[in-house]
This record gives sequence, C-alpha cells and structure tokens, in this order.
Amino acid sequence: MTIALLYGGQSGEHEVSLISAAAVARNLDRKHTIELIGISKEGRWYLQDTTELFHITHDRAASLRIRETEDTLVSVTPGGGMASFSCNGEPFYVDVVFPVLHGTYGEDGTVQGLLDMAGIPYIGCPTLSSALTMDKEKTKAIWEHAGLPVVPYVCMTRTAFSDEAARDALIAQATDTFGFPLFVKPCAAGSSDGAQKVATRAELAGALEEAFRWDNKVLIEKAIPARELECAVLGNAVTGAARCSTTAVRVFGPGEITPTHEFYDYDAKYTDPNGATLTVPAAIPDDMRAHIRTLAHRAYRAVDAAGLARVDFFLDTADGTLFLNEINALPGFTHISMFPKLCAAEGLSFTALTTVLIEEAIEQYKAKTALTTSR
Repeated sequence: MTIALLYGGQSGEHEVSLISAAAVARNLDRKHTIELIGISKEGRWYLQDTTELFHITHDRAASLRIRETEDTLVSVTPGGGMASFSCNGEPFYVDVVFPVLHGTYGEDGTVQGLLDMAGIPYIGCPTLSSALTMDKEKTKAIWEHAGLPVVPYVCMTRTAFSDEAARDALIAQATDTFGFPLFVKPCAAGSSDGAQKVATRAELAGALEEAFRWDNKVLIEKAIPARELECAVLGNAVTGAARCSTTAVRVFGPGEITPTHEFYDYDAKYTDPNGATLTVPAAIPDDMRAHIRTLAHRAYRAVDAAGLARVDFFLDTADGTLFLNEINALPGFTHISMFPKLCAAEGLSFTALTTVLIEEAIEQYKAKTALTTSR
C-alpha cells in the first residue's frame, strides 16, 4: 500500500509539522511505500525524492525538509481517485493520504475538502468536522448545546473589534463577568499561536491586537487555575461499528501536562526541552478518570469526529470543576507529544496506531463512497 504523507503547510505550525511527519514516517509499517509531499509556506506542493526518507530514518533526531524545485511540483486532479496526484505531468498512485499538517490550511477542512473532491481516502476528520473543530467558538457552541462543560468565554469578531463601541462593550462584558486574569486566543489557530494570558486592561488591548493578527475571531476566556488533562480518541463517531476495533470510538488516557511556563505556550510545547512535564497516566482517582473518558467520548461524538483527535480538559484546582478546553483534530506526533504517548501507555504502539488510522481511513472512504450523490 502506498501512503502519501503531507507535511509542512501554510500555518504558524509549519516547523512542528516537519517534526511530526518525520516521526510518523519512521513509525509507519515498513510494508508500506511512503511518498513524501512537502507543502511550502507559500502553499505549493512538492514531491520529495527517496533520499529525504533515508535522511530521517537514519537520523532519528532529524526533521523532514522540503526540496522545492519546479520539476517536483505536485498537481491534484478532482475526481482522479487514487491516481489524483501527478508530478511533472506523470500521475503517481496513492492508496491513502496521511495529512500530518497542523493549523490553518491543514486541519481546518481545506485539505480535507480537496481530498474529498479528488476522491481519495485520507486519515482524520472529514471536511465538516475538521472545519468545526478548528473553530474554538463553534466547537464550544456545539458542546454547550450537547450539555458539556466549557470554559466561560466571550467571542469578538474583527467587525466588533473595529467598532469602538462594540469592542468596548465586549471587553466590559468579559472583564465584568470573569475579572482578571484572562486568556486571549485566536479562534482558529493552534499551538498557542497568538494566545496570551493577561492581568490588566492595558495587556488585554495588546493581546487582542496580537490575536487578531492570526484570525478574524478571537476568544476572551476566564483564566482558570487548573490542571491540564488530555485524552487521545480514535474511531469514527458517525459510521463506526461498536464492535469493530478499527472504527469504534476508543478513548485513551487521560495524561497530565504540567508546564513550567506561565501557561502551555508554543515554547513550552516545542522549543524548551524543560517546558513541561508529561505524566501518563495522570495521577487522578479512578472515578475522575472514568468521568473524563466519558466526557472525551461525548465531546468527540458531538462534533462528528473521525480518525483521531486529542480532547483537552481543565480541572479547576480550586473547586474540582472539570471543563472541556478544546479538541485538536490533527494532534502533534513529535517525540514529546501526548497523543502517541497516551496510546502507547495502553498497549497501542506508534506503528500499531498508524495502522489503525490507515484502516479507519479506508473504512471511512468506503462509507462515504457508498452514498448516493446523484439521481
């Protein structure tokens, strides 16, 4: 079977993707043929030669690179099926696409929509749930409708931000309701890009300016003194069979992240080797563990997720209240990422995990292509 790894991309998480994709490539079952497709920061797709795969498999500390030459540009043909990809005018066959892309133009439904139009199986959430889970405000709205606990928030659009009266009203709503400190974060950005914790109105103004550099909608949230807990979830919430190990929804964890920084920011996640401590499994009572797993299962199903996602929680250290924080439809696969660690702790190795994801992608594709789309 030929697996195409998509990596890089047009997001602030481009460099993280290079690390995640290298880890995935090293851990795919060797029976598969791997095609590496690097996406530049400008959004152009390039087919990499076999030396790149050799490079990262023989240097386990290496990240993937992207060689950008005109003769390796990749084109995608809508309706082409498994022969949708071509390079230098020549098609090449792919059985399944593994998008190891984080953030915008990767996990937000754009790539997924393209692959749906091409007619090729891919790993992860389909177009709708990818777009939904990328938007933190819409995800919260869905979860609230499902009766799930979310961190209290106020959402500000760029339209409101550019209107002084509307902006001031929303700031007053947030500060009067939640007080300080607050978190400010873009609605549709990952890895804490554009996110800040603020303690004063002056800091809030600067944080809003920064967050609106990353997105056209911004959340202002109550800052909760909390333990950060995360679950890994696999399976298909819409078409998965309850007794099928490939498609049934399964929850792993939770694990706990204890950041050494003010909060779990980009540096703590990726650049500072001592930025956080990961505890797997989390040191919590069994009844709390079961409750968190149940909520993760419900949160995953509420957004029609498929393939995989990481569901994140806050456990309030003051009163023990549990909140859903967010869901990440294409979580990191770096050597310090929680998702593969949670699966491995419960007996699912990295290679076995990639095998399950590939099998689920094929089943998801079969379920979708079996539907009637025209008369």
